[in-house]
Amino acid sequence: MTRLDRDESGLAVLTIDAPPLNLYTTELQDDLLTAISSLEAEPARALLIRAEGKIVSGGVDVSLFDAQGSPAEAKVLFDRLLTVPDRIAALPFPTVFAAHGLCLTWAFEVAVACDLLLAASRARFGLVEKVVGLTPTMGGTQRLAARAGVARAKEFVYTGDTYDATTLERWNVINRVLPDDGFDAAARKFATDLAAGPTRAHAATKRVLAHFEHGGVPEANAHVTSIAAELFDTEDLRAAVKSFLSDGPGKATFTGR
Repeated sequence: MTRLDRDESGLAVLTIDAPPLNLYTTELQDDLLTAISSLEAEPARALLIRAEGKIVSGGVDVSLFDAQGSPAEAKVLFDRLLTVPDRIAALPFPTVFAAHGLCLTWAFEVAVACDLLLAASRARFGLVEKVVGLTPTMGGTQRLAARAGVARAKEFVYTGDTYDATTLERWNVINRVLPDDGFDAAARKFATDLAAGPTRAHAATKRVLAHFEHGGVPEANAHVTSIAAELFDTEDLRAAVKSFLSDGPGKATFTGR
C-alpha cells in the first residue's frame, strides 16, 4: 500500500498506492507508520510524499468509524490517526507533499503537516468529514488555520466543499501550483533540489519556526542564536564558507553532514 524509495541524492520518496481510491484503512496506517519509523531511524535529506492513481485519496474508509462502539474507543483510534501527521511534521529534514488530483480528508491533513505543499493545477482539496457528522481528527483544521487563518479553516471545514489549487495558493495553504503536464517530474526535481542543499541548515530553520509556532517571535528569538551557532559543527557550513571566500557565492555543494 505504500513504498519508501531512497536515491543516492538522499531524497526519500514515500508513495501511497492503495487503488482505486487510496482510502485510509488500518492496513494503510500500519504501512505509513512503518515508513515513518524507517525515516526516523535513518533520516533522509528530504522527503517527497506522493500518490499513484487518478486521485491522491478519496478519504477514509468509513467502516473504520462504524466499528467504534463508544467515545472511548473512538479516542483510541483518533489518537493513533493523529500520530501519522504529527510524526511527519517532526521529521528533522524538509518534507514536501505533491498533490496531483483530488486530495480529501486524511491526505490533505498529511499534506499540511509537510513543510511544503505542491499541487497540480487540476488538484482539488477538501475536509469533508461533515458528511458523516464528524470533525477532522488528524490535525488538518488547526494546521490549515496556521496557514490560512481561523476564519478560512472554519469555512473549509463547515462547508465541506472542495477547493481548487489556485484558491488555496491564494490562501497561503499551497506553496506552488504547477502545470498538470509533467507535474510528477517537476515535484521530484523540486524535492531533489532541496535534498541537494544545506539540509542541516534547513533542519535548523525548521526548529526555529517550530519555536515561532509555539511562542511567536520572542520564543524564536530566544532559541535562534543557539540553533544557528550549532551549524558551525557541520561540514556543510565550514566548506560553504570557504567556497564562498575562494570561489564566490553559489559554488558550494552540500553533503548533509
